[in-house]
Amino acid sequence: MQTSAVILAGPRSIRVDRLGLNDPGPADVVVRIDHSGISTGTEKLFWSGEMPPFPGMGYPLVPGYEAAGEVIEAGPDSGLRPGERVFVPGANCFRPLGDTPVRGLFGGAARHVVTPGARVTRIDAGLGAEGALLALAATARHAIAGFGAALPELIVGHGVLGRLIARLTVAAGGNPTVWEVNPDRQGGAQGYTVIHPDADPRRDYRAIHDASGAKDLLDTLIGRIARGGEIVLAGFYTEPLRFTFPPAFMREARIRIAAEWDASDMTATRALIEAGSLSLAGLVTHRRPAAEAPEAYATAFGDPACLKMILDWEATA
Repeated sequence: MQTSAVILAGPRSIRVDRLGLNDPGPADVVVRIDHSGISTGTEKLFWSGEMPPFPGMGYPLVPGYEAAGEVIEAGPDSGLRPGERVFVPGANCFRPLGDTPVRGLFGGAARHVVTPGARVTRIDAGLGAEGALLALAATARHAIAGFGAALPELIVGHGVLGRLIARLTVAAGGNPTVWEVNPDRQGGAQGYTVIHPDADPRRDYRAIHDASGAKDLLDTLIGRIARGGEIVLAGFYTEPLRFTFPPAFMREARIRIAAEWDASDMTATRALIEAGSLSLAGLVTHRRPAAEAPEAYATAFGDPACLKMILDWEATA
């Protein structure tokens, strides 16, 4: 079986090409992907060549860990049936391109994927393209549901992750403030306030969640917390983070790093969406046919008005 897939051959070198797929096993499903999202965090770092080295990294690779589609084949041990709609957090199922191995990092940006049924999550077909946002929503939930975590009172950054953290906080009964310096991203609040940092005099936040990924904000955020307050790093940071010790010492600051979602976050997030407590509406701002992937990636990473770019695979073989 073959599929069309986005191939990142190297920094800023991207195309759509045909790849062979591994044969599915008894615990696997074959999913026809309809929509896949472009991450402006990790995928941007691969695209730009700024991703720090880690095991398994290399080019060429198939990016994408935000995908939604329909099961078209299901092994007897997969726990799924053909026709079910699922979220797919990527796949590692691609055969070499000629003599060159193709890495599944993260492997979701393809028309078809083969993956264990245990890795996918059933979703409501009515979600459409928004179904591709499930992992990002689960990551936001993970950031506010850590060990002994307090609900965020300040959220830094009003991109998709910041908006999801804010929406989850409101759903949990909180009333967060969001900082955003880009005028193009200051709109779209749902039950919370978005302001420029310069307009905020408050310096006693008990919990600040940074969803910006900016490397030079720690001193500023430490200056805004109450004694014993917590700063949660919910973004992805490619450069060393530094802060001035005396102000952090005086405030007995706590710093927590929020990693990616786990199974409990996915279960809880799906339940919130199904109950109507969490909306994914208004987060997908741009859509392009998968065949236009090079242009779509450039827009996703270069246009500040683009919150979430979705690749539409429905017209692709």
